[in-house]
Amino acid sequence: MLFIHNEVVEQLLSMSECIDALEHAFRQLPSGGAIHRPRLDMYVPCEREDGYYRWGTMEGANDGIFAIRMKSDVITWPKNASGVWRENKYCVQPGLYCGLIFLFSTKNGEPLAIINDGLLQHMRVGAGAGIGAKHLSRRDAQTVGMLGSGGMARTFLEAFCAVRPIQRVKVFSPTRANRELYAQEMGEKLGIEVTPVDSAREAVRGADILSTCTDSMSPTFDAQWLEPGMHVAMLGPAEVSREALARFDVKIRQGVGGLKLAESHRVRCEVGHSPVAFIAGTEEEMRRLPEPTGASGFGGDYPDYCDLVFGRVPGQRSDQEITFYHNIGNQGLQFSAAGGLVYRKARAVGMGRELPTEWFLQDIRD
Repeated sequence: MLFIHNEVVEQLLSMSECIDALEHAFRQLPSGGAIHRPRLDMYVPCEREDGYYRWGTMEGANDGIFAIRMKSDVITWPKNASGVWRENKYCVQPGLYCGLIFLFSTKNGEPLAIINDGLLQHMRVGAGAGIGAKHLSRRDAQTVGMLGSGGMARTFLEAFCAVRPIQRVKVFSPTRANRELYAQEMGEKLGIEVTPVDSAREAVRGADILSTCTDSMSPTFDAQWLEPGMHVAMLGPAEVSREALARFDVKIRQGVGGLKLAESHRVRCEVGHSPVAFIAGTEEEMRRLPEPTGASGFGGDYPDYCDLVFGRVPGQRSDQEITFYHNIGNQGLQFSAAGGLVYRKARAVGMGRELPTEWFLQDIRD
């Protein structure tokens, strides 16, 4: 069995490979060659009076690999001066996080690997945005308007550059130092022009691809800013308003993003960034949870990736249509696809730390 750290993932997984692995897995869904279970989260009160403990899992399987991704976070939902929610998280202390991917063989059940999820998480989400741009943006798209300057904004831009001839980027995030650092680092890494700008409006203006990659729990751009021929990519379920959704000519969702469960006092849909949440706590403790935003959410009834690539629905029919890729769905399958690729490459080149498989097996029937 292997333990695979983020540094190994970084050396082994390119964005183009990640995009190919995800598309291969998605195309297996209709035939039953792949399967996944959407994300489920459990909320338990913690010591912080302004937050909750959250445990989240998702699973998927394809090509002989089963993956379960799990993460352990303390979550808070601060508001800014305008009353807008955002989601912050950490494990143990701010700046540290705990997310793990366990891989198993579907041939004999053998535990194969434990992978730190940080970089692979960024890569698989960025690759999803790249898939959307590959199939829905104009082939000559050269400019990106980027809202956000964190890790996801980096892999989103890498993915766009992997599928389109991107030349220029305008980036906005509220903290000047962050957007300036992003512009410097990504410009050097990708060999393109990346300019920090002072407003979201300026970042969006004239973009062929509009990408919103933030932890905001409210829309990040005005629907009136959308321009003909623009493609829109999103990260979080609250970044795109219902007014913007109404302006999109083509809407494609990546896949199933959440389970349809009967809601109750302890089971809620769309709590913050959770599609489905099971909630513990007293009435007073539960008042810490964020209120619904009324934004795009975790996916509508519009067609999905397989509908698009297998020709059941059209993509962009003219260069004037505004397109949207809802980059939530098939999450567990993304981890078996990308995680399985990393595992096979690590085995082939002798990377990763060996762990005795017998540590994870027992002779007592469970």
